[in-house]
Amino acid sequence: MRFLLGIDLGTSGTKTVLFDEFGKAVAAHTVEYPMYQPKNGYAEQDPLDWWNAACVTAKKVVEDSGVLPSQIVGIGISGQMHGIVMLDEAGNVLRNSIIWCDGRTEKQCQEITETIGRKRLIELTANPALTGFSLGKILWVRENEPEIYKKCAHILLPKDYIRYCLTGELATEVSDASGMNLLDIRTRDWCDEIIEKLNLDRTMLPKVYESADVVGYVTPEAAKKTGLTEGIPVVGGAGDNAAAAVGVGVVKNGTAFTTIGTSGVIFAHTDKMMLDPEGRVHTFCAAVKGEYTVMSCTLAAGLSLKWVRDTFCTSEIEVAKGLDTDPYNIMTAMAERVPIGSERLLFLPYLMGERSPILDSKARGAFIGLSGIHGKKEMIRSVLEGVIYSQKHCLEVLTEMEVLPKEMLACGGGGRSPFWRQMMADLFGFPVNTVSNQEGPALGAALLAGVGAGVYKSIEEACEKAIVYNEPQPPMQENTDQYLKFYEIYKKLYDNLKDSFESLSSL
Repeated sequence: MRFLLGIDLGTSGTKTVLFDEFGKAVAAHTVEYPMYQPKNGYAEQDPLDWWNAACVTAKKVVEDSGVLPSQIVGIGISGQMHGIVMLDEAGNVLRNSIIWCDGRTEKQCQEITETIGRKRLIELTANPALTGFSLGKILWVRENEPEIYKKCAHILLPKDYIRYCLTGELATEVSDASGMNLLDIRTRDWCDEIIEKLNLDRTMLPKVYESADVVGYVTPEAAKKTGLTEGIPVVGGAGDNAAAAVGVGVVKNGTAFTTIGTSGVIFAHTDKMMLDPEGRVHTFCAAVKGEYTVMSCTLAAGLSLKWVRDTFCTSEIEVAKGLDTDPYNIMTAMAERVPIGSERLLFLPYLMGERSPILDSKARGAFIGLSGIHGKKEMIRSVLEGVIYSQKHCLEVLTEMEVLPKEMLACGGGGRSPFWRQMMADLFGFPVNTVSNQEGPALGAALLAGVGAGVYKSIEEACEKAIVYNEPQPPMQENTDQYLKFYEIYKKLYDNLKDSFESLSSL
């Protein structure tokens, strides 16, 4: 039996999973690490924490599984996108990584937009300049830490630093690199026009590979630290959502998944490069060679429900402890007793501002229609509905772009709720399904490794062999008709409140 290792470098921790070639997880281990916030709006992590976590978790899964290291034939890595790791000529880390949720680069994003032109930037990279993306962070270091920038010889993305530590190879791959504002996604290589206009050094950027390409091999030094065998091939891997797409089989036209975790994501696969001229959703290179993905991101999906839990549901939390269940199960059961529309109560889930599709950091959450009839259960249901309305709003942008999913997979914490999945199916208008394996990005990374190592002929074949689907939940037309009445009102609320959000932010 051959085995594949998937390393998933997340924000809270790194999870490494060992799979057999049929996608079954045989051992898994996670190591957590801190995030540093030296100032309000800053977010950084130490790349050495990531490498330590990768070493510890790799060694642990091999020990726990009883698998011989020689039976592991490939390694893939998925990871948080958009962060930058700056190395000197000798490969030493120069500073903490500025990661995806850091918001310090508004000034630099304005500079990028003015220098390149907003329309031209979207034409080249498929995305506007956003504070989460990597390019603004590079410019921030150049402007604010010139001594560090002067020493910088190499810039890597988070997961690519782990691969560098494993193999000694400086490299990236297309799905992650297309989230930097630096990749020409048509050529799937660095954009010389942007590099020249912003006076950057192209030699700082690594070679770009496809996700299933073998990039390097485990070195003797890395083998000692990880408990792995020297010479195991390591592939390009993928950014977290692109890897998750492979891990749930979203690798061909008409397929998509929705993740409701802290944030909300709709991620659709397309064989054509499709752009939203307004930049409301992101277009990235897919892990499948020559193909693309379109992705929306809302900032407070599951976070909105967590806010309700922590603010209003102390008693439900205590009851859940007594019943040894999740408080969200109790909250969902309460919401099920409320009719569609939450007794004419709507919720805007803009607790953290909003990215897709409104691109307004000053937007804020709101209950609309609140009256004396409403209690906790109505508020819970209105939040559940508001989050799915926000996903529907994003899906309409994809439809405008002619990226047309025919089926949807549900992932993340929200995807485990049958009630929330039914709401999703009713509003989206097509069946919503789940997969039996919950390892998502780690499985996707491992399957990419399997393609690179020759275990599978293609990514599509890997998914066919490794992924098992559950029974889909079809939409209920009578529910769809009811939801759409409230959704049409929901869509108008942001435009009606936009000026008020702007005024509030200036007080």
